[in-house]
Amino acid sequence: MARTLEEVISEIKNRLDIVEVVSEQVILKKNGSHYWGLCPFHKEKTPSFSVNPQLGIYKCFGCGEGGDALSFIMKTKNMEFMDVIKELAQKYGIEMPVNFKKSEGSKDLKSQMMLACEKAAIFYHDFLVNHKSEEIKTALEYLTNRSISGEIIDKFTLGLAPKSFTTLYDILKKDFSDEVLEKAGLVLKSKEGRGYIDRFRGRIIIPIRNENGDYVAFGARALTSEQSPKYLNSSDSLIYNKSKLLYGLYTAKDAIKDEDGVILMEGYFDVISAQAHGVENVVGVCGTALTSDHIKLLSRYTKSRRIYLSFDTDSAGQKATDRGATIIREAFEGLGNIKQFDESYISTSQDRYSCEIRVVSPPEGKDPDEFIRTVGAETFKQIVKNAPLLIDFQINNFLKHKKEYKTPQEKLQYVKSFIPVLLEINNEIIRSEYVKMVADAINVDEEALHSEIKKQAYVNSLQPVPEKDAKHFVTKSVSIIEKAQKNLLSVFLVSDSHFTFEQISEMIDNSYFSNETLINVKSTIDKLICTVNNVKELIEQLYTAYIENPDMQLVITDLINIAETFNNLSAEDFQSIIEENIKRIQRCRWEEEKEKMRNLYKNADEDDTEALKIQMQLRDKINNRIKSEKIND
Repeated sequence: MARTLEEVISEIKNRLDIVEVVSEQVILKKNGSHYWGLCPFHKEKTPSFSVNPQLGIYKCFGCGEGGDALSFIMKTKNMEFMDVIKELAQKYGIEMPVNFKKSEGSKDLKSQMMLACEKAAIFYHDFLVNHKSEEIKTALEYLTNRSISGEIIDKFTLGLAPKSFTTLYDILKKDFSDEVLEKAGLVLKSKEGRGYIDRFRGRIIIPIRNENGDYVAFGARALTSEQSPKYLNSSDSLIYNKSKLLYGLYTAKDAIKDEDGVILMEGYFDVISAQAHGVENVVGVCGTALTSDHIKLLSRYTKSRRIYLSFDTDSAGQKATDRGATIIREAFEGLGNIKQFDESYISTSQDRYSCEIRVVSPPEGKDPDEFIRTVGAETFKQIVKNAPLLIDFQINNFLKHKKEYKTPQEKLQYVKSFIPVLLEINNEIIRSEYVKMVADAINVDEEALHSEIKKQAYVNSLQPVPEKDAKHFVTKSVSIIEKAQKNLLSVFLVSDSHFTFEQISEMIDNSYFSNETLINVKSTIDKLICTVNNVKELIEQLYTAYIENPDMQLVITDLINIAETFNNLSAEDFQSIIEENIKRIQRCRWEEEKEKMRNLYKNADEDDTEALKIQMQLRDKINNRIKSEKIND
């Protein structure tokens, strides 16, 4: 049995096969010593995604993503490091250490922030249910009018923030520092700057918990029309990122797995009303637009990736539905097509779906919360059961307006506005069926509609790559000095080097590095080479050291790929590589120094004494440079 967390991680890494891990998401083909496939992190037609089984890493030469097996799991499943470790430990039957989790009394900033949020949630809840005042009476009347009972209040830890300025602060400052309370978003500095005041005052409090159940943020609903905005939400923090967290997921995740589907709503009370009335596989965004990270998070809980969009039925809700569908499609690009037909259409064994998008649209035109409260949860469940696929919902909405367009010119523009939706149908047979249905419904020639679709498809094929896709590609230019510094660091990762880590370290002084990121990596390498036995172990330890810093992991991946170009060198050539890059760094620094002196001279040209002084400094530097080069030669 492993006795420490480090031993658990090491054993898990020994069990992981990078090719097997990646193959769960990417179809790989062996070419030489590497495997290649289409990158799961950006859309591409030509494989640029490489897997190196010897070193246990992957690298995309298109978008720059890279890492080891653990980071691949974290990125593709949008999981935290410790969640991955716990999941894999359970999979492999490895017992976790008893004390792997930090104690509640830890002084770790994240832990303290979450503990402060938890105590704040308990305080707000206690203030609402166990005290009496006019403001509490108003809050309870509001909740009662929304059919929120005491049981629901307890289940979701709903509370009330007092109107007074420092009630919460006065209680929490006994146990937490001002820094913790401010960073947790619970207090603000007063306008006068003389102290702190509570962030939320005179509002109903809706605690937000992450998927593990930790309290990390709050939504606060106004009680009076004078309060603005209607909803005041916690800002992003060290423990809360609204673009990556979904409200209600902690209480919904088991139901999402059981139902193999998730219903996505907009508001806090939509989610509360649904879950409280038995529609449990419901989550909501936290005061922000839906993001691809939200979708990736949900995909971990529904194997079929069946997502129901249940937004308000007004124009804003319709726009949110369209926007949400676009985000979902983009999130699953590269994994296949979205499901575009129901069982009433012919499917083939080759049809593979990346996800299934359906739209829940109650006929009464009410938002989900109001519908469930007035019509009932069972009726809502039936509407969910019969919810149309996105394509059917879009076609139905399109056909609702067909009578508004009468002239041939109006009808042409009307049809053209919908062609992009039809073009999204990748299955030719299914698209043909939908084209026939639309042509019949709006009374236009079917062949003419097919012709317009082909024209638009041709125009689209001529368009350049949109900026949203182009941004993924690696276009960053690297300076000569930075490239030389990377070359120096990479020699530590050459798998067939003739030199030991200690010998390489003696050849490469820390003073050669000026880039802060590379200084950080060099410092980490210096610490690790005392404890590892070979390059593979060093690479594993580097990825583990930067497991919570994806940008640094990308740097490590770049260094590994540079190191591969230095394989199969003689000891003499290997040493020459080091010396050449050191000289390159020194030359670059010399040029930078000369440019700096020139600029100083230009700025001092009106002061003869100062200008002469700079000239003498430059002359001395040049002489010293010449002497140094003669000695080295």
